[in-house]
Amino acid sequence: MTKTASQPARSATPVPLKADPSRETRDQRAARLLASYRTVRDETERRAAPLSAEDQLIQSMPDASPTKWHRAHVTWFWEQFLLGEHSPGYQPYHPDYAYLFNSYYVSAGPRHARAQRGHLTRPGADEVTAYRKHVDAAVAAFFETADEATLTKLEPLIEVGLNHEQQHQELLFTDILHAFAQNPIPPAYDPAWKFPSSTRTGDEWVTLMEGIHTIGHTDESFHFDNEKPAHRALVGPVKLARNLVTNAEWLAFMKDGGYRTPTLWLMDGFATVEREGWDAPGHWRNIDGANSEGWQIMTLGGLQPVDPSAPVSHVSYYEADAFARWSGKHLPTEMEWEVAARAGHLNDAFGLVWQWTRSSYAPYPGYRAIEGALGEYNGKFMVNQYVLRGSSLATPDNHSRVTYRNFFYPHHRWQFTGLRLADYAV
Repeated sequence: MTKTASQPARSATPVPLKADPSRETRDQRAARLLASYRTVRDETERRAAPLSAEDQLIQSMPDASPTKWHRAHVTWFWEQFLLGEHSPGYQPYHPDYAYLFNSYYVSAGPRHARAQRGHLTRPGADEVTAYRKHVDAAVAAFFETADEATLTKLEPLIEVGLNHEQQHQELLFTDILHAFAQNPIPPAYDPAWKFPSSTRTGDEWVTLMEGIHTIGHTDESFHFDNEKPAHRALVGPVKLARNLVTNAEWLAFMKDGGYRTPTLWLMDGFATVEREGWDAPGHWRNIDGANSEGWQIMTLGGLQPVDPSAPVSHVSYYEADAFARWSGKHLPTEMEWEVAARAGHLNDAFGLVWQWTRSSYAPYPGYRAIEGALGEYNGKFMVNQYVLRGSSLATPDNHSRVTYRNFFYPHHRWQFTGLRLADYAV
């Protein structure tokens, strides 16, 4: 993707790839893991740095979390699953932090209610910084003293921890943006921020002929458990839009009464539209009347005019599905998306907006959650949600891949979520 110089840059240093054990000494492995750990941890702090203590406290809705909580939760993850279980003699930094900053790991103990995270005025942002520094020092000491067998055994856990923190880095951006969007005098995370450029090249549609394809992760590079087992699936014939749906196309949908036409919507979707009063994508504001010049969007750079050429963002599955019906098309399945993206057929598959698919989030054939508390990471959410593919402008670098399965409930739209269309091939 193309990034403007003013866009909040994402981490440019990769999470560690598995090295050849026969060519890596214990000290080299420890140094590699520590360098990657510090890179990811520093990126979290870089993203939080422009925010005041008051900014870090706010929780604008139950689905979002305060920045301060994100910073503390990912630190608790390292303390709980690495230091607490594998560093002999380690004592938790604070006896109450496990209760405050556990998220949904039931087997790890009781936890504070998610919807009440914004009530935690204490510990303050500075105390969370001290907590992070304490755990960082303990992790560094662990890497420096653990023997080779221990480092080898724990590298998969360390990779999960790094990728877990990157997921919260993305949430840090989307959650603070949602909070700022509630402010009548809209703040800017970075006043110079601009939406990154999109690509529109090649034919409008790409055709996938009928065939059997391998879906899912096929090697031992890092992946989450929901990306496996790799399996064979029948895909096609189908046509996929090479380009993402734009704001200009969405404005046409709005002008044609898209939000007021119940026959375009799933029943639950139209009920949500009526209940929430939706008449445009999330974070849009009509400033000067119902026309393209009057619509503005709340961004990380503050309130900006809607760019007709930019990909539409902050739309729910319900909205994406209704737009597809209005267009006489449908959304692709996640298998169709993966086959097309793997072949390089899709423009902006990564780095701008996550793309809704019409695939329910469900286990692949033969799926088994990993053992222990980390088995709660993905498997228990495989119901009533839909799969999104790709990545967004908020996704940290080196955190996307063609098999990545993101998932949200169909009414969610505070993430950078958009769509591309599919059509029946004739």
